[in-house]
Parts: sequence; structure tokens; C-alpha cells
Amino acid sequence: MAKTDVVNDIKQLSNLEEEQKIIDKAPFCHLKITNAQILDTIEGRQICKRCYRSRKFFCYSCYLPVINEKYIPKIKLPIKIDIIKHAREIDGKSTAIHAAIIAPDDVRIFTYPNFPEILDKEETILIFPSKTATSVDSLFVKQVEENNRTITNRIGDAFPIKRAIFIDSTWHQTKAIYKDQRLRDLHCIVLKSRISQFWRHQKKSPRWYLATIEAIHQFLVELHTCAFDQRYKGQYDDLLYFFKYMYEKIHTIYDHDQLWAYKRPLI
Repeated sequence: MAKTDVVNDIKQLSNLEEEQKIIDKAPFCHLKITNAQILDTIEGRQICKRCYRSRKFFCYSCYLPVINEKYIPKIKLPIKIDIIKHAREIDGKSTAIHAAIIAPDDVRIFTYPNFPEILDKEETILIFPSKTATSVDSLFVKQVEENNRTITNRIGDAFPIKRAIFIDSTWHQTKAIYKDQRLRDLHCIVLKSRISQFWRHQKKSPRWYLATIEAIHQFLVELHTCAFDQRYKGQYDDLLYFFKYMYEKIHTIYDHDQLWAYKRPLI
């Protein structure tokens, strides 16, 4: 690599770091997330009606609220979401539960080796950056052969898929689940790069490794934008309701710049 290229890369990284510092000061300011301050008025813990364990706002074992549901925003998703959670992923630390609580009619969680039944592989995708993965935008492109020519047509105002599968685990565990033959035949989708605001540190992972709830939100934003060819207006931002609330709680205790999660490389 030429010296000029190295200098340019350093400058680019420096600019990226400065831009990210500005974003990190108010990472949710452009999102339409319901104010969660009301959660501060809920004292103590509640008993889950299913497993009878003591929980704060929701049961992360049963995926049920333990507080009055009026405190929790509800969202209807355009497609179904299945989440496969690694057995060693600690329930209380997983953000996947947020999706099941906020969009209960459209989100299911399975603990590996349990699996969702995949009835139609043509209408089901896996969010995973495999070597053959394509972008969300590619879902809306259909190629047909006509007169010995390949014609590319764009699908508009419709969702070409009915279900998306996410893997909830560390990166190493994710690769192990991906090798399961039940997933290998699915079309893989890779998301656009987005810097994570998750406060939990994973060793040897850059900041664009998203928490599961961040990945689900990012996917739905991209899917909506491609389907309707219009500016996204915050329809799914409330998926980050608990994530934002917990982020702000963490940041009242710890300084952002001192947390290892935010010291990870950006690229």
C-alpha cells in the first residue's frame, strides 16, 4: 500500500471517529421512540404469572410483561420475525426479548436446538452475513429471461418475503448455529453498516456488530424504505423503547467514553 493511501485511510478513520463522537452524544434524537420515563414510577419487582419468578418490567424467561401493558408501546410488524437464541446466551442480557414484548403478535423466540418450522423457504430469509448474502434491496429485484436477454424488474409496494430469522448470540455462537442444515438453504441477507449503541462489550468485535434488537430495527427500516420507496417515518422505532431506556440508565452510572463497548473499532 502506498504511503498516500495509508495517510488517506488514517484521515478517513479520524473523520469517522469525530462524526461518531457527535452522534454518540444523542444517538436516539432522530428516532420516534415513546418516552419511557413512566417506567421510573414503577417501584420494586413483580411476579411473572407464568413462571412465578421476580422480574422488573418483563419476564425474560417467558417473554411476558409483568407490569401493566399500558406502560409498554405495541407495534404491528409488516412480516413475522423468528429469533433463534443460543442456549448459552444469558436471557437477562438478551435484547431479543424486547422485540417479543413490544411486537408480541409478530415475534417468536426459540432456544437452539429448537427451531421455527420453515414451511416456505422462498418467502423466508436469514439475516446473516454469509459469503453469498445480498442486500435487503435485492429482495425487491426480480430477473427474468426474455428474448435471450436478462431483464431486471423492480417489485414495488409489496413485501416479497413473509418471515425473517435472526440469530441471537455471540458471533462465535452464531456461526455454529448457521451451520445447521435447516438454515443453510435459506437466502441470507446482510444489513447496511450501522454503529451499535449496545453497552455490553464483546471481545474482538467492532462497533458495527449490532445488538439483536438494533439489527431487527435496522432490517425493518431498510425493508420499509425499499418496499415503499419513500422516507422512513419512524414506524418501528418503538422497538428500541426498552433499549433506549436501559441505555440511558447505564449512562447515568458510567461515562460513555469509559465503557469498553464504545472503545471498539468502528471499522
